[in-house]
Amino acid sequence: MEKPQTISTPMSEKDGISFELIELLFFAYRDFVADPDSMLADFGYGRAHHRVLHFVNRTPGIPVANLLETLKITKQSLSRVLKQLIEDGYITQQTGDTDRRQRLLYPSEKGRDLALKLSKVQARRIEEAFQLLPEESRQSSKAFLYAMIEPQDRPMVRQLNEGLQALSSIEQIERRRKS
Repeated sequence: MEKPQTISTPMSEKDGISFELIELLFFAYRDFVADPDSMLADFGYGRAHHRVLHFVNRTPGIPVANLLETLKITKQSLSRVLKQLIEDGYITQQTGDTDRRQRLLYPSEKGRDLALKLSKVQARRIEEAFQLLPEESRQSSKAFLYAMIEPQDRPMVRQLNEGLQALSSIEQIERRRKS
């Protein structure tokens, strides 16, 4: 077997990619999740627990099938996390009124409190960043992040965040491009 060649030069713009935004997104996300990750570690929880807590609290009564679609994970991945959150009293599960096979997820008071604590540290980080930027940056930032979301997932995001005015401009631009 041939020994692979070792490369000692870093990837750069010469490779045809601007790494600046990629790395800014990487480091911003790393720091954005660091505080909640640290808080959750005290419970023996991870990022998956945070995501489940967040979306169950944002949409109480969410069917398990919708949560799977939102998180884009498998039943198996969700099962372990959900079992822990239910056993520890952060989430409750009920059967659907019309379809008894449907499992609906609700936060408990304990689950709501934890989700708010996690969100508050993230909201504080966002607000501190916006304090350093011009006022109009808020709408541009929302529009940029929205544009990064796959088009088929945007209606779900709009439903979670009613009134995202910055987002309608992106949809108008996309419609013009298609015509």
